[in-house]
Order: sequence, then structure tokens, then C-alpha cells
Amino acid sequence: MSERVDRDANRELRARFDDVYGQYQQIRSGLDTLRARLAQLRVTRRSPDGHVTATVGAQGQVIEVVLAPAIYRDRDAEALSRKVTETVHAAVAAATQATQDLVAEIMPAGSGSGSGSAEFLRTGDFGALLGRADAVLGRREGSA
Repeated sequence: MSERVDRDANRELRARFDDVYGQYQQIRSGLDTLRARLAQLRVTRRSPDGHVTATVGAQGQVIEVVLAPAIYRDRDAEALSRKVTETVHAAVAAATQATQDLVAEIMPAGSGSGSGSAEFLRTGDFGALLGRADAVLGRREGSA
């Protein structure tokens, strides 16, 4: 009887290990795709009046700021500065959301927006992202 219980427990542990390992492998294999998609990610936002257009990358780095010729009719430098800043901020916020959405596609369910994901968004360090995945998968394994 004891041997049967041990075999059943071992079978369940093996099945759980296979499940966790499969999820981990899926995350690892998704990183190449994620890297490529993030490298290509560009988000563009336009000011409400259309005079300022800002394009940023996945980490919020400014790629391009375009000023429409009509911007020069209003010679208010402070207003222009605010408009550029607000437009860049809007583009960065949208890029952050787009990056979080891409990262969420490869992260296991229940991982939330933990510190690994936040660190990844700030630095682009895939190690932080995998560390978060390792922690989530390890926690699941321990609770099974």
C-alpha cells in the first residue's frame, strides 16, 4: 500500500514538474520573438492640434519629434515646450502599455506586473524578466 501511495505521489510530482518545465521552456523560447518585437516597436502620438508628433521606442526612448510648419505661426516658446513635452509623455505612456502587453504574452498567468516586469521595462534586462518567471513558476511548483 505504501509503495502505491509513493508511486502515485511520484507520478503527480513528475506531472507537475513536466507542466512547470513546459511553461518555463515556453517563456524561454518566447524571448527571441519578444526581443524582435520590442526592437521594432514604435509608438507615435500627435498633439491635439496636430502640430507636434512624437515617436518613441519600447523603453520610451525618443526616436523622432516632428513639428508641423504651422507651429511657427505662434511664437510662444513656453506653449511649444509644453506641447512637445505632453506629446512625448503621451507617446511614452502608450509605449509602456504596448511593451507591458507584449511581455504579458510570454509571462505565465498570475505573474502580474511584478518587479521583474517593471525592471525589464525600465532597463530592457531580460534577466529580470526571467527571474520573475522563475519566481512565479517556483511558487506554483511549491504550492502543488
